[in-house]
Amino acid sequence: MTEITRVFDLLKLSVEKFGKEDIVAAKKNGRWVKYSTKHFVDEVDAISRGLIAKGIRKDDKVAIMSPNRPEWNICDFGIMQIGATQVPMYPTLAEGDIKFIVKDAGIRIVFVSDKVLYDKLDLVRTRDQVDFEIYTFDEVPGVSHWKEIVNLGRENATLDLEAYRSEIKPDDLLTLIYTSGTTGTPKGVMLTHNNLVSNVRESSSLYPPEFKKALSFLPLSHVFERMVIYMYLYLGISVYYAQSTETIAADIADVKPHGFTTVPRLLEKVYDRIVEKGSQLTGIKRKLFFWALNLGLNYEMDGKNGVWYELQLKIANKLIFNKWRDALGGNILAIVSGGAALQPRLARVFWAAGMPVLEGYGLTETSPVINVNGLRKGEAKFTTVGRSIKDVEVKIAEDGEILCKGPNIMKGYYNRPDLTAEVIDKDGFFHTGDIGEIVDGQYLRITDRKKEIFKTAGGKYIAPQMLENKFKESIFIEQVIVIGENQRFPAALVLPSFATLEKWCERKGIPYTVNKEMIGEPRVIEKIWSEIEKYNQEFGHWERVKKIELLSEEWSIDGGELTPKLSLRRKAILEKYRTQVEKLYKNASE
Repeated sequence: MTEITRVFDLLKLSVEKFGKEDIVAAKKNGRWVKYSTKHFVDEVDAISRGLIAKGIRKDDKVAIMSPNRPEWNICDFGIMQIGATQVPMYPTLAEGDIKFIVKDAGIRIVFVSDKVLYDKLDLVRTRDQVDFEIYTFDEVPGVSHWKEIVNLGRENATLDLEAYRSEIKPDDLLTLIYTSGTTGTPKGVMLTHNNLVSNVRESSSLYPPEFKKALSFLPLSHVFERMVIYMYLYLGISVYYAQSTETIAADIADVKPHGFTTVPRLLEKVYDRIVEKGSQLTGIKRKLFFWALNLGLNYEMDGKNGVWYELQLKIANKLIFNKWRDALGGNILAIVSGGAALQPRLARVFWAAGMPVLEGYGLTETSPVINVNGLRKGEAKFTTVGRSIKDVEVKIAEDGEILCKGPNIMKGYYNRPDLTAEVIDKDGFFHTGDIGEIVDGQYLRITDRKKEIFKTAGGKYIAPQMLENKFKESIFIEQVIVIGENQRFPAALVLPSFATLEKWCERKGIPYTVNKEMIGEPRVIEKIWSEIEKYNQEFGHWERVKKIELLSEEWSIDGGELTPKLSLRRKAILEKYRTQVEKLYKNASE
C-alpha cells in the first residue's frame, strides 16, 4: 500500500484502496453530481499537465478563491503534485488584502468560482497593474474558464507527471495561507506536506470505521476544513459539499452524513432552534421535552451519573432525542467542533442525544490540530479541548500561555523571519497566544486569548471570552462583546437573537416594525439585562458586566465584524460602534 509522505500520495491510496463512486459530490441544478475516484484523479492530472504547459514550475504560486466545490479540490491537488504552492484566498477578502497577497506571494494564476469574484480580482489586476491570470469555475462569457487548462493538459497527455512528483520532498512547501495580522497586514503561513500529513495521520484515529460519508460546509480556504478533507480521503470517507450556509439543514437531511465539522456558533443555532420549538409545545409533550433537555444538560461521560440516570437517558433518547437525531439525518456518529470555544451545555446535550461533539484546538500555524477530544472511553473531557495528538508536545509557560512543538508546526511566516522569531522560540516551541491549563494531567483547557485579556482601571484582569461564552448560553443573545480596558468596570455590546426576541415580543404584545425599534423598547432592554444578570452571578464582582448597549445590525463576515471562521473582530467592532462604547462609559460610575 502507498506510503503517505506528501499530501498528493492520498490520490494513489484512494485508487488502490477505495475506488469510490462518490469520492466527492456537489449539488448542481437540484441534483447531486458525484465524482468517482478515477474521474477525480484524471481531472487532477489534466490540471497538472495544463499548468505545466502554462509555464508553472516548482515553487510558483497559484491561488484559489472560491467557496467549497469539487473544482477547488481538483485544482488543489493539480497544483501541489507538480511542486507549485497553493495559496487559498477567502472569497470575502477585502481589495486591500487581495492586493497585498497577490503581490507578496507573487501569484501567477488565480482560480475563482464566479463572475463576482472574477470582477473583484480583475479590478485589482488592472488598477494596481499586477500580472496574473484568472480562470473561473463557472462559465462566464468572455472570461477564461478552468476547463481551458484541463483541455490543455489533455493535449499534453504524454507528459510524465511522475518526474515532477518525485522531485517533491515531505518538507517542501505545500501551501501559503494568509492570516490576519495584528497590524492589519496579512501573514503568510508556510505549511509543508509533512505538516499536513502528520496532522492527517494522527487526527484520523478519531473516526470509527463505520464513518463513510461527511457533509462539508466550513471554508476550504481555512486550514481546518482543508486538513479534514485530506483526512476523509485518507480514510475513504465520501465528501458532500453543502450548497451554502443557508442550505446546511436541508443538505444534512438529504445526505444523511455520518458527521461533519463545524464551528460552535452553528451548533448554538441548531440548539436554539430546537429549544424554541420545544417552547412552543404544550401539556405533556412540553414537560417531556424539557425533562429530556435538563437530563441532557447534566450528562457526564462514561456512565458517571449512575444506573438510574442512564435508564432515564435511554427513555429520553427513545421519546425525544431520536427526533433531534432525525433532524440531523439520523446517522451522526461524530461532529468535530473547532475555531472557538464550545459551550459545555452544548457538548453535554449533544453527547446525551447520541451525537458526540468532539471539541478540538489548533491554529493555522499548527496545521491545525494540537489537541482534540476522542470518542473512546477516557479520550474526552467536557470543558476541555482534549489530549494532544501523537508526536505533539504541549506545555504551559509561566504566564499561562500554551506552547507546542511537533511535526505540525509551520516553517514560518513568508518573507517575515522577524515575525517567525517572535512566535517560534530557540527550543522550537510555537507560542500560540492562547492562555490555558492542563486538567487531570492530560486534557487542555483554553481560558482566553493572551492578547484579549484586559485590565480595568482598578487593576483587575478580565478574560472576556469566558464571560461572552456564558452570556451566549441565553437563547435571547446572538452575539456579545465584553469591553472595559482601562475603564472602571466591564460593559458589553449585545446583539440579541432577533428570531427569539420577535416571538417573545409577540407573546408580550410589544409592537415593533424593525430591529432598531425593537431594541429601543424598555421591556426588551429589561429582558436582555435580566439575561445578562442571570449569568453575571457566576462571576466575581469585579468581572460582572455593569452596563449593556443593544445593537440592531447583525454581524457578518461581509460586514467586517466576524472572521471567516466566525470569531469576533474585536478591533473592527469597537471602531464601528465607538459612539455606543462612549455612551456606555460617559459619566460612568459603579
